[in-house]
Amino acid sequence: MNIIVNGCGKIGKTILASLVAEGHNVVAIDNNLEVITEITNIYDVMGVCGNGTDSDILLEAGATNAELMISMTGSDELNMLSCYLAKKLGAQYTIARIRNPEYNDKSLGFMREQLDLSLTLNPELLASVELYNILKLPSAAKVETFSARKFEMVEIKLKPDSPLDGIKIMDLRNKFKAKFLISAVGRGEEAYIPDGNFTLKSGDRICISATSTEIIHFLKELGTQQSPAKKIMILGGGKLAFYLAKKLCEGSNSVTIIEKNHQVCERLCEVLPKATIVNADGTDQEVLLEEGLLSVDAVVSLTGMDEQNILMSAFAQTKGVPKVITKINREALIPMAESWGLDTIISPKMAVSNVVVQYARALENSQGSSVETLYKIMDDKVEVLEFTVKDDFEKSGVTFKDLFLKPNTLVAGIIRNRKIIIPTGDDMFMPKDKVIIFAANQRINKLSDILR
Repeated sequence: MNIIVNGCGKIGKTILASLVAEGHNVVAIDNNLEVITEITNIYDVMGVCGNGTDSDILLEAGATNAELMISMTGSDELNMLSCYLAKKLGAQYTIARIRNPEYNDKSLGFMREQLDLSLTLNPELLASVELYNILKLPSAAKVETFSARKFEMVEIKLKPDSPLDGIKIMDLRNKFKAKFLISAVGRGEEAYIPDGNFTLKSGDRICISATSTEIIHFLKELGTQQSPAKKIMILGGGKLAFYLAKKLCEGSNSVTIIEKNHQVCERLCEVLPKATIVNADGTDQEVLLEEGLLSVDAVVSLTGMDEQNILMSAFAQTKGVPKVITKINREALIPMAESWGLDTIISPKMAVSNVVVQYARALENSQGSSVETLYKIMDDKVEVLEFTVKDDFEKSGVTFKDLFLKPNTLVAGIIRNRKIIIPTGDDMFMPKDKVIIFAANQRINKLSDILR
């Protein structure tokens, strides 16, 4: 597809890179010449230096023939205006980043309708949902949901003393009573869709797919289940901290936010009356201890500096905090953080990128069997996708043992009439089923792509 990306900051670059990897024709717009030069040197894209709200710049970028316009500048208003103008010039679909809590709380639906926006994205709001899910299930390093939370996928890391070390996957169901699948395994730099003969090892990152109840049951049997975090300390008072604290306070959790900017603290006091707001530097170890670090269930490092987040998280971990979560946007820093034992890392830019790629794939496929949910896991080596089985799907009613699936693909779950099915060889696709697919090192656009 012909796609324009306006605004090439951290999130814009991540989206651009993902779309180029998907094979789309991408044009980048940014008003910084150095940024455009860097992007065109690295990626196979055309660059236009200028303001994305200038009609001449949009025309130069090809708005008249664009199938998708994505605006990710730092200004909500510029993003909305840029998308509106691109749509008027001929762009078929538009996506705008809108981060302001006031817009998202009050008038987002009205603005989307009046500006004819196809989709609005709020990176911090998306990331706050991911964080909230992890805090409810602290044993997991990642939690993703499908079909209105009926089906979940969690990622955990096997510790040296894990009872799963040395066990073949085919033997798991005999050892544990829970109904689940090990759907993907990350080992070193490699990612696998395991078969029954695959043997798990300590240090593996494994993805478990099942209902939330069965996942909790399995984690209890495994001896790693932790109670939901109720007392949370958040370091940094930006938009992500606000969205997360708001969700947590609505759930009667105890929330402390430590932020060094006095004006930000005053604003947070107004909008989060149930939270404790501390005007201090979260990198000061004495401050953290004075504010109760040793008694909290979780610490979430959300400042705008990746390095600060890593250092504060590492300190919290040395003090025995049960759950430590770290926001890191620079991918180069993630291996270092993981080497320090920080295995729960979130990135708002990747959450947005996943949604954009999902949306682009859905637009590409005109046959209706399009991607409804998409997550990239295991360092982007594995995709987890949700589809709805259409009435005319040719393999409906054929048992899985009689289907020929491509290597490195797995049907991990089926939601049928609100019932969750962990499939075996005797199960099958039926019309209107919601199905969860895992695929390693390949791109799946539609359900039939998993078949040989």
